[in-house]
Amino acid sequence: MSGVSGRVLVVDDSEVIRQLIRVNLELEGFEVVTAADGAECLEVIRRVKPDVVTLDVVMPRLDGLRTAARLRATPDTRGLPIAIVSACTPADLDLGETVGVDGYLGKPFDPADLVALVRRLMRAGERPGGFRPERTERTDRG
Repeated sequence: MSGVSGRVLVVDDSEVIRQLIRVNLELEGFEVVTAADGAECLEVIRRVKPDVVTLDVVMPRLDGLRTAARLRATPDTRGLPIAIVSACTPADLDLGETVGVDGYLGKPFDPADLVALVRRLMRAGERPGGFRPERTERTDRG
């Protein structure tokens, strides 16, 4: 590999979050492409051919779970590793498992957890068929 660890498509309607994820992943050598919502994700995904996609759940036009379901239903993107990076409810997590999401990270997130999740999904994408979703238990004490 020529210094780049892989390409990540970051999908979030918050520009602040997109930039936060971009900076943290670029510092680790990933190439990052961003989209503002699920509809834009579906428009750019064939062109950018990412290795991993991170999706927020709550977005205008097309939310993260419906986007994940569409990616899973399309032959070109069926095996693409998908992570939900969002303030998820347990119902969102269950729906994510139903549509075939590969990983979860709750907001607010620790940048180190984000990098670890993306690395794990990159490795999982390299070896077909051997992947189980992993749920990180996170309780908000507020």
